[in-house]
Amino acid sequence: MKKISPRTTPRKNFALAAVAALTMLPLLAQPHVADARAGGGYSMGSRGGRTYSAPAPSQTAPYGASPFQQTMTPRQMPGYGSRMPFGAGGAMAMARPRHPFMNGFMGGLIGAGLFGMLFGHGMFGPGMGGSGFLGLLIQLALIFFIVRWAIRRFGGMGGNAGAAPAANPFAGMAQGAAAAPPQGRQQPVGVAITAADYQAFQQALINIQTAWSQQDVRAMQHMATPEMVSYFNTQLSSLASRGARNVVSDVRFERGDLAESWRENGFDYATVAMRYSMIDITTDMTGRVIEGDPVNRTTVTELWTFVRSAGTGSWLLSAIQQTPR
Repeated sequence: MKKISPRTTPRKNFALAAVAALTMLPLLAQPHVADARAGGGYSMGSRGGRTYSAPAPSQTAPYGASPFQQTMTPRQMPGYGSRMPFGAGGAMAMARPRHPFMNGFMGGLIGAGLFGMLFGHGMFGPGMGGSGFLGLLIQLALIFFIVRWAIRRFGGMGGNAGAAPAANPFAGMAQGAAAAPPQGRQQPVGVAITAADYQAFQQALINIQTAWSQQDVRAMQHMATPEMVSYFNTQLSSLASRGARNVVSDVRFERGDLAESWRENGFDYATVAMRYSMIDITTDMTGRVIEGDPVNRTTVTELWTFVRSAGTGSWLLSAIQQTPR
């Protein structure tokens, strides 16, 4: 029997491990069957000024939604009335926000003064009488009066001084079946959602999943915002590059309700929690099922946000968010 060299054995083991890892890569790259539908099981899109605010809980989605993993909305500093969830700056949002001008003004004033002190020029340099203890007291007094004047002059601009307290985000939340608005219950502040709107949301759910299965990006352009269409197109291209195709069929809306609706910058927004089931399979280009169950249904709960021109026009899908599992 030929004796195996101890020096070559580790190399062979490493080679076998590398081959096994490369073999597993296609399996790891394939989306999970429950996450292969339109949106891929991710939270993506934009909700206008509420992109970084958690949607209000509802009966269908009592635990809210997961933060966005993909969005084109730039993150802004928490402002007056902002409601950022924990994990996305919520701890900062709880503190009283400061006027942005005051932040920059005071930061520059104090920073320049400390810089002068560190280098021995007093708070404002030698030209301001910074030598000696008396000069320091004069400088501190000047800073005090300047700061007090600035607070009086700019402190109320852009803030909510004298304004009514912000409405409770959970007050007046509409709940119940999405097929029709609840009877005798107040709609969320901002936009009244009608029975026709609820029907449009349900139909959009079915139409978008159908266009997704048919890989019809052109049809999606009439149902979703350009941002969402770009995400769908990227996901479909990723599937195609692996020689795969996701097919969602027999979509059945089961229940849903309105989480919140509002109006901003000339647009109406509505976030709707929807639970639906479907047959969700992934096939290769020959039609052979490589993932999913063609018999048993998959049930998911998602929050879809729709947008339209204020009071007119068709609703377009602007965001999909997953619910915590």
